Amino acid sequence: MARHLMAAAILLMAAAINGAQAEDYPAHTVTIIVPFAAGGPADITARIVADIFNRHLGQKFVVENIGGAGGTIGALRAARAAPDGYTLLSGHLGTNALASAFYPDLGYDPQKDFAAVGLSAEYPELLVVRKDFPANNLNEFVAYARANAAKLNVGHAGLGSVSYIGCLLLNSAIGIKPTLVPFTGTAPVLNAMLGGQIDYECDPVLGTLSQVQAGGVKALAVAAKKRSPMLPDVPTSYEQGFPEFDCAPFYGVFAPSGTPQPVIDRLAEALDKGLGEEQVQKRLSDLGAELIEPGRRGPKPLADLITSESARLLPILKAAAEK
Repeated sequence: MARHLMAAAILLMAAAINGAQAEDYPAHTVTIIVPFAAGGPADITARIVADIFNRHLGQKFVVENIGGAGGTIGALRAARAAPDGYTLLSGHLGTNALASAFYPDLGYDPQKDFAAVGLSAEYPELLVVRKDFPANNLNEFVAYARANAAKLNVGHAGLGSVSYIGCLLLNSAIGIKPTLVPFTGTAPVLNAMLGGQIDYECDPVLGTLSQVQAGGVKALAVAAKKRSPMLPDVPTSYEQGFPEFDCAPFYGVFAPSGTPQPVIDRLAEALDKGLGEEQVQKRLSDLGAELIEPGRRGPKPLADLITSESARLLPILKAAAEK
């Protein structure tokens, strides 16, 4: 009986401590790790999220860029941080759902070692080819790629990056294995495409938007069900009868597993409020992001999305990577 009373007392004490943590949280500066270099979609999105938290939680949230190995170095650092809410991760489809397809010795479990806080944005990918590529739509591209796969060079921003994942998914759907050429980021990929060394790439719309609009490269398909408002004349993969090319990488906020639930809830509530603000929605829309509607915000929708995207894409990507 005494043992049961002691256990109950410990549980009550733990609940009280957790409640106090949530009430006081955040009491000092919080670090948001971005596992990629500054300037890309992951970094810009994280800074928008940091601003939301700054305003709604009344404390300083600072972004720290820790790049390398497709985002897994920064993700590992976040996974090993103290689970107290003072180190967060702005992760994405690669780091928090698909990394195991490319890095068998990750050092962290994308699903078990993180607690989901909430989605921040989704960025549909765009298939872009050099301006003199002999295809003007997705069907022509597929036909040409199948006939000339050995001659094609595909640029990407590194193993496990969203540009790598997008084109690996496309190549697998077509049934080809072209030469994959790694770069330090998608900006150098675009420069190589402008110079004629790279035939195509897959990247969120914003990355190649200015060159598509200027005619330096051609956009053949948005890898989503809806057209991008930034490129309304570019048809989707679904419209062109190729739904297998469906890739809109998510970006979300995560905390180390074991972070007290009241802290997670406080973060999720602040993120939800921020994503509903008109100025935040405009900033994200200007980046080519799909906005996260209220029913898809919060920890559970993000956790469910990771489960469903892992189930959909991991078998395809593992098979493609092993070929």
